[in-house]
Amino acid sequence: MTKIIEDKSMSNNELFNLSGKVALVTGASRGIGEHIAKLLARSGAHVIVSSRKIAGCQAVVDAIVREGGSAQAIACHIGEMEQIGAIFDEIDQQHGRLDILVNNAATNPYFGHILDTDLSAFQKTVDVNVRGYFFMSTAGAKLMKTNGGGAIVNVASVNGVIPGDMQGIYSITKSAVISMTKAFAKECAQFNIRVNALLPGATDTKFASTLVNTPEILKQAMAHVPMKRVAQPNEMAAAVLYLVSDAASYTTGTCINVDGGYLVG
Repeated sequence: MTKIIEDKSMSNNELFNLSGKVALVTGASRGIGEHIAKLLARSGAHVIVSSRKIAGCQAVVDAIVREGGSAQAIACHIGEMEQIGAIFDEIDQQHGRLDILVNNAATNPYFGHILDTDLSAFQKTVDVNVRGYFFMSTAGAKLMKTNGGGAIVNVASVNGVIPGDMQGIYSITKSAVISMTKAFAKECAQFNIRVNALLPGATDTKFASTLVNTPEILKQAMAHVPMKRVAQPNEMAAAVLYLVSDAASYTTGTCINVDGGYLVG
């Protein structure tokens, strides 16, 4: 449950203190999700690290525990409806609550002209990036509602605002995530559930390795980024920490662009 900030003397440590909170981060075995999970744990949350493969999740959990944090691994493929139901059943049984949900898992199986998008790539992208986010959010919000509120962050993309070249269906799904964020924020505010979105720009992860590791593509992309560099995953994690913390107690339905100025135009 988010606290209403009334005491002007509240310290920065208190504003960003997540002690006693249970957080679920999807797609957390690497990249942006891994950094989000680790930062939330450092801030005091018990973090449920989730992705399709349990081994990758457990490696992140082990790293968190070595640092003195609290975490556990639960595998979940958000493109599979039964797995979504199973993970929330397990969280409810083990913890009886969920305070933070970060929908970060996503897929981008097709890179090419939009006219050549086949049904398989279309369906896979929509199933994970739209249907998965939607039903993760509904299940998460229902659990939050029973405990007085919580915070959801959807990791969208700048491609949801300006479609990426040769990334048509991916960009369409990320635009849907932005709209979804606003819809959930509007209807869940009455339950003290805040819903916001993070819009990363080009970030140095395996997911964006083609862009980062191809000089010609990178040079072309950086021509549109005023800061002239790609982001590091920890820069995305810091924005998520703000959105799930008491520092953002009156922030809902917003999209935070962490893109080096790309969307400035």
